[in-house]
Amino acid sequence: MTGITTGDFDVAVVGAGPAGLAAGIAMAELGLVTAVIGPPADPRDGRTAALFQSSITFLERIGAWHAIEPSSARLAAIRLIDATGALFRAPEVTFRASDIGSPAFGYNVPNAVLTAALETLAAARTTRLHTARVTSIAPSESGVTLTTAEGARITCRLAAAADGRQSAGRAAAGIPVKSWAYDQAAIVCTFSHSRPHDQISTEFHRRCGPLTVVPGPGKRSNLVWVDNIAEAERLASLDDDAFSTELAQHLQGLLGSLTLETPRRMFPLSGQTAEPLAKNRIALIGEAGHVIPPIGAQGLNLSFRDAATLADIAATARQAGEDIGGPNALAAYADARRFDVTSRVWTIDLLNRSLLSEFAPVHAARGLGLFALKTLPALRRHLMREGIAPPNAMPRLMQPVI
Repeated sequence: MTGITTGDFDVAVVGAGPAGLAAGIAMAELGLVTAVIGPPADPRDGRTAALFQSSITFLERIGAWHAIEPSSARLAAIRLIDATGALFRAPEVTFRASDIGSPAFGYNVPNAVLTAALETLAAARTTRLHTARVTSIAPSESGVTLTTAEGARITCRLAAAADGRQSAGRAAAGIPVKSWAYDQAAIVCTFSHSRPHDQISTEFHRRCGPLTVVPGPGKRSNLVWVDNIAEAERLASLDDDAFSTELAQHLQGLLGSLTLETPRRMFPLSGQTAEPLAKNRIALIGEAGHVIPPIGAQGLNLSFRDAATLADIAATARQAGEDIGGPNALAAYADARRFDVTSRVWTIDLLNRSLLSEFAPVHAARGLGLFALKTLPALRRHLMREGIAPPNAMPRLMQPVI
């Protein structure tokens, strides 16, 4: 919907990236009258997201997966290779989804395809308000009033801020944020290769950060190459042939000869957490509440769990005749998401800093940990289950239909 709109809703989602669109659709799926407010996604976005099985189930439950699956690639295994050059080299470890009785850990999904499918559903099930930006978010005891640059005025009982790391919704709620930066940047792109990837995502652990290749359709993979900022800038300045040559060397011949298929993009690495995740009728979703480096494929999976959990709690509150944006519902959401978010942020930060550390015992400890995973199948299966899903109960839209 475009133009000037005035309306009253149960929920207004601020932000229309994958997390915001999915949140709006989930709210509507559970019976809440919802508006999704934000600019349309960039159809030229060449990035991908590795989505774990709970996120795939979520997309199935809200009706999006059938349009996304044909462009996605199955992730059957995850391989870790020690390329740190440390005196004690850790063994190569491969985690296979079949070891925990699953055909796949998840799928590698193109962002453009994902957002296009979610936009289609949001347009059909929510009031989808396209705007350059939301200029005002004003919470009160009874609701939240939002105003857009085009003059639209929206009121709601609950606002879901999915508007990114510089979130205006978070600021309006008065929620403090802790931020930090790394002397690292990630280079991302898509490339084709002469050897098959066998549906295995491979992560090279290097002293300056991990280099990860995630399988795409056919003989195609997506790259996330983390390095120090100076080296990332040098790599970004290379022509395609020179970059492909250096990448092939780092991959140690794993995928054969390489050809770049998309332009390279560089992103500085940083981290951020907000506490609490909800206050003053505003709940934070995705990067409005947590930012982590692109390591371990946690970012969008965390965001989808935010969206599904908030929808579940809001719908349950409404069914019980309670205020969906009141203190009890917001506290329930913050409590439900706290451990999952905190543990993922802490784990990814620890892994990244352990690679950067010059302290030899740190590398020895990491190597011993990988050795244990290599030799103890029960421990490896436990870590796989913990890595792809939180230990607490899944929200209803992430539970398979039986």
